[in-house]
Amino acid sequence: MATTTTKRKPVFVKVDQLKPGTNGHTLTVKVVSSKPVKTVSNRGGRSSVLTARPSRIAECLVGDETGTIIFTARNEQVDLMKPGSTLTLRNAKIDMFKGSMRLAVDRWGRLEVAESANFEVKEDNNLSLVEYELVNVVEE
Repeated sequence: MATTTTKRKPVFVKVDQLKPGTNGHTLTVKVVSSKPVKTVSNRGGRSSVLTARPSRIAECLVGDETGTIIFTARNEQVDLMKPGSTLTLRNAKIDMFKGSMRLAVDRWGRLEVAESANFEVKEDNNLSLVEYELVNVVEE
């Protein structure tokens, strides 16, 4: 006897609600800018079916009416990151890079082009400019 599971509705969050080390975010953002960072043609000199295509990475500034954050786009995602386009990120996560937050969508998430949103991006609140430091608390 098969049981049916109901999918839970996505809870959309705003950029200013993102915190370090969190995941499972669903949000709608506009692309402000996109800058290619790296193209790797072959990893470590090894040749295989998985590394036959070049790996592309771009850092893209995305945001909504509450702020902006740098999104790390990989491979096919780079093609969708055109300035001015509106995207819906599903199951996005926060990666830390040199103490700063970066938004990413890995293989467990989805990046979709959405209808053009009617908000102005608040560019003066860039969450990726805030540096975080990991502090270990020792309880005695």
